[in-house]
Amino acid sequence: MNEIPRGTLQEQTFYEQVGGEETFRRLVHRFYQGVAEDPLLRPMYPEEDLGPAEERLALFLMQYWGGPRTYSDNRGHPRLRMRHAPFTVDSAAHDAWLKHMRVAVEELGLSEAHQRQLWDYLTYAAASMVNTAG
Repeated sequence: MNEIPRGTLQEQTFYEQVGGEETFRRLVHRFYQGVAEDPLLRPMYPEEDLGPAEERLALFLMQYWGGPRTYSDNRGHPRLRMRHAPFTVDSAAHDAWLKHMRVAVEELGLSEAHQRQLWDYLTYAAASMVNTAG
């Protein structure tokens, strides 16, 4: 029996379509460059070095979009709301998070359709993390 070339019968995942690990690492690295200078968001990251938070977000996003399951293998179920519960995430934090993520997304140079799909998820995710009125 002849082997069917990969991608012939199945669509690529979003992760594969946008460039895989390298794209998500660029996205998250640029995002955390903004967070490092943000007086509202930076205190939400108690580690002196943002590297561990950057790694967790990169692994989470890669898995979410169809990449390797490394995040769940290392940390279990994402439980995003639970993991963010110790922090005050209000509308100002939401807006600041999206401001830095917007810069990062735009710098990726994705197609309009991919950028919109990614942005729609990120705005939904940001809204779902809000746990404090104001």
